[in-house]
Amino acid sequence: MSTYLITGATGGLGSSALKHLSKSVDTSEIAVLIRDAESEKAKSYKEKGYELRVADYDNKEALVAAFKNIDALYFVSGSDIPSREPQHKNVVEAAKEAAVKHVVYTSAGRKDDSKDSPVAMVMDAHIKTENWLKESGLDYTILRHNLYAEVLPMFLGDKEALLGSRTIFLPTETGKTGFALRDDLAEAGMIVLKNYKNHTNRVYTLDGPKAIDFKEIASILSTITSEEIEFISPDAETFKSTMVSYGVPEEAIGMMLVFSLGIAAGEFNSESNDLEVLLGRKPKPVSDLLDQVYG
Repeated sequence: MSTYLITGATGGLGSSALKHLSKSVDTSEIAVLIRDAESEKAKSYKEKGYELRVADYDNKEALVAAFKNIDALYFVSGSDIPSREPQHKNVVEAAKEAAVKHVVYTSAGRKDDSKDSPVAMVMDAHIKTENWLKESGLDYTILRHNLYAEVLPMFLGDKEALLGSRTIFLPTETGKTGFALRDDLAEAGMIVLKNYKNHTNRVYTLDGPKAIDFKEIASILSTITSEEIEFISPDAETFKSTMVSYGVPEEAIGMMLVFSLGIAAGEFNSESNDLEVLLGRKPKPVSDLLDQVYG
């Protein structure tokens, strides 16, 4: 019978979490939540001995069945921002109905919980989910992830584009971000999941080792690429019109702008040592990821 259930197991964070948990926990104790049991990823998990639980966040009844007899649930936040609120409510209610003993939720770090925050539209469902967990009667641990270092290529473009322009063009001003590598966040999450009784009703702020701005990122990239990379912070309207002129999709522009303005406002300027304490070592620096992508 499975003890642990990892949601989002076919995604980047969930698959990394599964890898880390499997280093010290037998596959017979681990279940994975998947939407399609016939997918290649699902079949590979089944072949390795993981129990498949089939459900998605839109179907509460299926979630209740999938969560039965699970002690500790790793609840990876949904990626569909417009649908995130009702989906997350389904997960919390299903976990309670299925009598899950403990929920570890991957939330998001931020400074401002108000509607005036530049990132309010992204954070609203996280804030509500945290409150639902606290009010549910379930034991929980909330992991407030800073921005993944892996989002940087989305902001910067691929290597060819970056070297072509030799410019980082983002309205982040002098704002700093404690970027953390996704794999470090997954490892920390599994340390909590395995030892969930020691983390009951705790909230952790998980940041990378140092909050940095995009001027410093440009400097790191200059060293990696042996090219002089310049950082320019335009105003929001100039950024939007420039991106449109390059044919960037409107949805992508909007998301880049939301996070850029959030960075400029200091929403992600955090240097908590919670991640280091959980890992028992320094988290990896953002330069490791940049070197992989642009080296």
